[in-house]
Amino acid sequence: MSIVTPAYIQVEDDIRAILRKPGYDNGNIGPVLVRLAWHSAGTFSGLDGSGGSNGATMRFAPESTDPANAGLDIARAFLEPIKQKHPWISYADLWTLAGVVSLRHWADLAGQVESGCPVRSRVPPNGRLPDAALDATHLRAIFGRMGFTDRDIVALSGAHALGMCHTDRSGYDGVWTHYPNQFSNLLYKNLLEMTWVKRDWDDWDGPEQYMNVGDEQLMMLPTDMALIWDPEFKKYVEEYAANQDVFFKDFSCAFGRLLELGVTRDENIEGHEEGPRGAPQNEHQDAIQTVSIWENAKIFFRRIASIVFFC
Repeated sequence: MSIVTPAYIQVEDDIRAILRKPGYDNGNIGPVLVRLAWHSAGTFSGLDGSGGSNGATMRFAPESTDPANAGLDIARAFLEPIKQKHPWISYADLWTLAGVVSLRHWADLAGQVESGCPVRSRVPPNGRLPDAALDATHLRAIFGRMGFTDRDIVALSGAHALGMCHTDRSGYDGVWTHYPNQFSNLLYKNLLEMTWVKRDWDDWDGPEQYMNVGDEQLMMLPTDMALIWDPEFKKYVEEYAANQDVFFKDFSCAFGRLLELGVTRDENIEGHEEGPRGAPQNEHQDAIQTVSIWENAKIFFRRIASIVFFC
């Protein structure tokens, strides 16, 4: 049942109004909101159906303390005034919608937002999100648990074209492309066209990362390098580097499926967002209306030229 109502449109407008933030990273908070939506959904396990964005469980320990989520408290704080202004929307909806609104600044993504009352969620254990320090085997284990293929893994990794790493959060430092507020296939082009060496100069004492030879302004994580070190992954890197349209199509389908993971609805029940079993209850917890984005993942980027994030 479609609930793209005037109330949702107002929330979209309010999210869009806060995206441009001078002084934060490269002047835009959109990339960190995409990461929030991604990590909220990315805890899903196809083995037992636990995890996913249902219940917005990142608010609670241990998920809130997962090192992979470092810095996402900042993203949640950016959205909190909007939650207070629109108390009817659940955190699960708000985080997912914020990721989608952010992406819509690069492309006119068509999609449907649906709601229903989900079952109560348990907080998933830590360790379900990708560890940037590991390799292709790890990526397949993490994404395979969610039902993703090698092609999906490489497509979703393309989100690293956005934003940057921070030493005070993940420990890593730098940007993947020279245009971190622009969604494109540059991550793949940079992986293939530049020479990458391990950062072992300038007294660097952070985790292992790679820098481009030359101006040394860009970086890659070990999991990024795995995309070209693994021959099966590399063939998709080459395909996406050569054809941005194919990348946009595959990313939108995979990201749509990601946001659906773990969503359970009962449209006949008007419940409340109880929070995960065993988590502290909050008197301000609200009615949950879990977002369903891009039903059946049948969405495509309609603008596939260079679309700058700034509005």
